[in-house]
Amino acid sequence: MRVFGHDLATEWRQARSRIGLVPQELSTDMFEPVKRAVAYSRGLFGLPPNPERIEEILRSLSLWEKRDERIMALSGGMKRRVLIAKALAHEPDLLFLDEPTAGVDVELRKGMWRIIDQMRERGVTVILTTHYIEEAEEMADRVGIISGGRILMVDEKDAMMSRLGRTEAHITLAKPLDALPAALGHFPVELEDGGNAICYRGGDGTGKGKEEVAALTKALIAAGIDYSGIDTRESSLEDIFVTLLGEDEDAA
Repeated sequence: MRVFGHDLATEWRQARSRIGLVPQELSTDMFEPVKRAVAYSRGLFGLPPNPERIEEILRSLSLWEKRDERIMALSGGMKRRVLIAKALAHEPDLLFLDEPTAGVDVELRKGMWRIIDQMRERGVTVILTTHYIEEAEEMADRVGIISGGRILMVDEKDAMMSRLGRTEAHITLAKPLDALPAALGHFPVELEDGGNAICYRGGDGTGKGKEEVAALTKALIAAGIDYSGIDTRESSLEDIFVTLLGEDEDAA
């Protein structure tokens, strides 16, 4: 196997020097000051000291003010930032992030999203594992869905959402219906809430659903059926994830 053109059996040091890894937890350096721990990580890969680069990394992660504090004294979110700083110290081309935002608050999570996005802009390839589906939807270019150790799907995020996404619309009726009129027979709809609402579920993620919902509302008006409200939503990546997991469990 080769990574960046290097044979992993004989040139693993050269390959590893271009890879950064951010684990879930710190297991070493807990008694070290932040700045020293990050600088030491750079030295592990044979790179010369570069105080300016270490300062740049710490400032980008809002760690500069904590540079002389021992890692053990930091909050959980700050410790995760230190993990990222240590992984970036040797300027990798490929970065693995193992659930870097697990257990941190929403504000800090969004801050780390911005940091990861900046890495991508600098040309770093980022491979992220996460249980937060909105995190993948926010940042990923390609998404892989894993269940029980098996990869169910890997695809470009936009292509996946286009192919598997759906439109759902709930139309609240002014008066309940006992049955759907024949004029709506070709729409993927059904009565809900005791006949007080019509639910549309269809489309293919390419905009077809929105077009059908617009045609459905026109058909309702033409049939003399009044409605008081309409709520439309598109599938999220989480919806697609849940659907795929359900299909995988059914197949098993």
